[in-house]
Amino acid sequence: MLDIAILEGIRTPFAKAYGPLASVSAQELGRIATTAVLERAGLRPDQVDQVVFGNVAMPPDAANIARVIALLSGIPRDRIAHSVQRNCASGMEALTTAAQLIQLGEARTIVAGGVESMSRIPLLYNREATELYLRLGKAKNWRQRLGTLLRFRPRHFKPVLGVQLGLTDPVCGLIMGDTAENLARDFNLSRQEQDVFALESHHRAVEAQKRGVLAEEIVPIHTIHEDFGPRKDQTMEALARLKPFFQKNGTVTVGNSCSITDGAAALVVMPGQAVRAKGRRPLGYLRAYAYAGCDPSRMGLGPVFATSKLLHKTGLSLRDIDRIELNEAFAAVVLANEKAFASQHFAREQLGRNSALGEIDRHRLNVNGGAIALGHPVGATGTRLVLTLLKELRRHNLHRGLATLCVGGGQGAALLVETE
Repeated sequence: MLDIAILEGIRTPFAKAYGPLASVSAQELGRIATTAVLERAGLRPDQVDQVVFGNVAMPPDAANIARVIALLSGIPRDRIAHSVQRNCASGMEALTTAAQLIQLGEARTIVAGGVESMSRIPLLYNREATELYLRLGKAKNWRQRLGTLLRFRPRHFKPVLGVQLGLTDPVCGLIMGDTAENLARDFNLSRQEQDVFALESHHRAVEAQKRGVLAEEIVPIHTIHEDFGPRKDQTMEALARLKPFFQKNGTVTVGNSCSITDGAAALVVMPGQAVRAKGRRPLGYLRAYAYAGCDPSRMGLGPVFATSKLLHKTGLSLRDIDRIELNEAFAAVVLANEKAFASQHFAREQLGRNSALGEIDRHRLNVNGGAIALGHPVGATGTRLVLTLLKELRRHNLHRGLATLCVGGGQGAALLVETE
């Protein structure tokens, strides 16, 4: 087991893309989270050795966004920083990379986090249009400029949506929603099952907001104090009226899927022994982790593959886990994983195990709502899952938690955390 302490953690509010956080850049979201987590941990910027941030759609104006965030946060310029990208697991990759750096003796105090401004993923032009713009820029006189301008056609002014391109797997050719439809068919998931799960996610998130539970992990931005996603008035009737979004006769809708979202989260990571020597009680500990690969067209099954590896590595069983955070990219993803976790056939045929991983207890799963209600800023979600999980364990004096998610491209991530 690892002895990696997570001293403190915090996140920004999450808001649907093109909404209230659209004017805030990814680097500014990361700066807000970083400065807030250092303040909460009682640390000065000059006490940070390294910064590692996960980010999926790297902003064109903030290459190596971790370095930009570090400098904007007042961390001395002689401290190094780097960015990591593992699609939806980027926020977890930042934490596990920090753990590796600590194990290697490369650093003692690291800010690890994740950030995404999906509002600011740029629009792109196709190759033909790009070549014309380049030719226009190289024109040496008005005749060459006019000749190039006359070659433009209406199709050249239709941009390619960067976010849509990024959410489409380049190998299997499917957008993420289509991979969820595959799971719905493979596991015979009805539209009603998915909508019921989505409604429960909203109910749990709204109740968590009312109790002030989510506020414990949030640093406000201006007048924004809470997540914008949870719907107090969400109903089955409203969900049932939504048309399938990805396939005409499908079951996946915008209502039983997560929204594209803006947000950031950050953790202070240190060696466990160093934290205990200072007499500090950390938020919790990272004890083990595992990444696994799977079929890109069924990428939503990543959690069952990664969790199988994690449990094998630690010798634990699902019964040893007090709380689970499984990312709600789509309701179909969570429901399919529930069935895969409990399936003897799946265990034998896909996991190489003699018995099923076990049944997921809904009373231990995403108890404060998940990404269907809160949103999924892809680079930040992995960090948010760990933060939410540790807060929940501490709140109820519980010991052990599992954070897991699926990853575009056909991967899964699973982290084991503990509290004292």
